[in-house]
Amino acid sequence: MNRSAITSANRRGLRDWLVDTGFFLFAAVFGVLTAAERLGASSLAGPQWLFNLDQIIGVLGCVALWLRRRRPVELALVLIVLSAFSEMVAGAMLVALFTVAVRRPPRTTVVVFVLSLLAGVAYAMLRPDPDESPLLLFLLGVAIQSAVVGWGLFIHHRRRLVLSLYDRAARAETEAHLRAEQAQHHAREAIAREMHDVLGHRLSLLSVHAGALEYHPGASAEDIARSAKVIRESAHQALQDLREVIGVLRAPVGELPQPTFADVHQLVAESSRAGMRVDLREEVAGTVTDQVGRTAYRIVQEGLTNARKHAPGAEVRVQVAGAPERGLTIEVCNAAPAVSPTSDARSGQGLVGLAERVALADGRLEHGPTAAGGWRLWSWLPWPP
Repeated sequence: MNRSAITSANRRGLRDWLVDTGFFLFAAVFGVLTAAERLGASSLAGPQWLFNLDQIIGVLGCVALWLRRRRPVELALVLIVLSAFSEMVAGAMLVALFTVAVRRPPRTTVVVFVLSLLAGVAYAMLRPDPDESPLLLFLLGVAIQSAVVGWGLFIHHRRRLVLSLYDRAARAETEAHLRAEQAQHHAREAIAREMHDVLGHRLSLLSVHAGALEYHPGASAEDIARSAKVIRESAHQALQDLREVIGVLRAPVGELPQPTFADVHQLVAESSRAGMRVDLREEVAGTVTDQVGRTAYRIVQEGLTNARKHAPGAEVRVQVAGAPERGLTIEVCNAAPAVSPTSDARSGQGLVGLAERVALADGRLEHGPTAAGGWRLWSWLPWPP
C-alpha cells in the first residue's frame, strides 16, 4: 500500500467523526452519572481526594478515546489498569474494549477481555461498595463487558464477511475479464483457421490456372477461355467465402453456414475441373453427423490444397470409410509431383491448424512422405452412434 493510500485510510470522514463523538459523549455521560450517584449517596466510598482523582482519571480517559483508532490495544490496556481502582473511567474502558473487538483479531480480543475481568475482580476487592454485594457488582460488570465485546465481535466478523464478498466480486470480475480475453483469442484463432481453410483452397486454384496461362502463352483460345472461366469462378467463390468467414464477427453464434460431409463431392469436383486428377472412394455406412462431416471436409480440403501446391500434376486419391461407433477414416494421398512446385509453394500453418481441429474433435491425425515420393494425410474421427 502506498503512502497516499495509507493517508486516505487514516483520515477520518464525517461518519468517523460522528461515531467518535458519540463514543466520547457516551463515556463522558457514564462518568457524570457515576459521579452524581456518588455525590447523592450518604457517604463517598473513600476519601475526597480519591473521588477527585477518580474524576480526573475519568476525564483523561474520555479524552484518550480520540486515539482509539490508532492504538486500540494499548489504550484498552491502560484503561483496564485504571479501571481496577477508578470507577468513572469504566465508560471509556467499555468503548476501548469495543474498539479492540472490532479492529483486532478475536484472539487479541479474548486476551484483553480476560484482563478486563481481572480488573473487575481487583476493583471489587480494592473499592467495595458498602451498599451493594461485591459479587453482584462483579457479575453486572461481566454481563456489560460481555455484551460490549460480543457486539464488537459481531461487527468484526460482519466487516470481514463484507470484505470477503468485495474481494470475491473483484476476483470474479477479473476472471470474467480473463475469460473474455481467452474467448476473443480463441475466436481469432478460429477465424484465422477458417480463413486459411476456405481461402487457401480457392486461391490455390487461381494460382494453378494463372500459372498455366503464364507458362503456356501459345495455348488455344478454347483453353484460355476455359482457364479464364475457372479463374473468374474461383475468384467469385473466394469473395463469397471471405464474406461468410468475416460474417462471424457480426452474426450470432451458429448463423455462419458450415460445410457438411455431402460437400466433399463438390470439393472434389471443383478440383477435377481445375485440372487435378482426383479419385474419390467412399465407403460410408450411415449418415455422418454435422460436426464429424465438417471436420472431414476440412481434412479433404487441406489435403487437396497441399497436393495442388506441392505436387502439381500428381494423381490424388481420396478415400473415406467408416460407420457409427467404428469411426470415420479419411486418407488423402498423392503421388510424386509430375513437375517441380512453383516458388510460392511454401509450407504454411495449414497442417498445424488442422491438427488443432482434429484434436478438438478427439480424433487422430498423421501426415508424412510416402516411400514412392508422394505425401499421405491420414485421420481418424470418432463417430458417435
